[in-house]
Amino acid sequence: MEKIIEILKSGGTILYPTDTIWGIGCDATNIDAVNKIFDIKKREKNKSMIILVESEKRLQDLVDVPEMAWEIIDLSEKPVTIVYENPRGLPKELLAEDGSIGIRLVKNDFCKKLITKLNKPLVSTSANFSGDKSPLKFSDISPEIIDLVDYAVEEDREKVSKYSGSSVIKIWSDNRIKVLRE
Repeated sequence: MEKIIEILKSGGTILYPTDTIWGIGCDATNIDAVNKIFDIKKREKNKSMIILVESEKRLQDLVDVPEMAWEIIDLSEKPVTIVYENPRGLPKELLAEDGSIGIRLVKNDFCKKLITKLNKPLVSTSANFSGDKSPLKFSDISPEIIDLVDYAVEEDREKVSKYSGSSVIKIWSDNRIKVLRE
């Protein structure tokens, strides 16, 4: 775990198992690291990426959380990413064109421990080239992607995710909601 933290703190990128699929991650507050991920994925810069947080406190440090969001987080059986308006302290490169950001409060132990030790939110985007199929297990990841990141986590390499991604729900401050991905 210490090696992973060292890589992330120095602006590196990692492949890691999330509560859904395998992801490419970096310190969400490091603009250079965020840009590296766009380059690795060959992803257009106008396509936003989501971030993961490990605690309600960190979530509230980044965004004002509408009551409806808490209800959805509590009731959802599947991992859920919520798109919030007006985030604080995040690079504009991570934000959608309307200034919003997708954030998932993770429930799995590995990600919680990783984010707690890093003490910053973590970028999470599927470990594939933009437009390709998302990797449910480590062996689904292109060798080229593995070569492009700074470190591939050893944890859970044999495990197959039961989710091909999280639900994505946009919530406005007036509690209007829109399901972007079920």
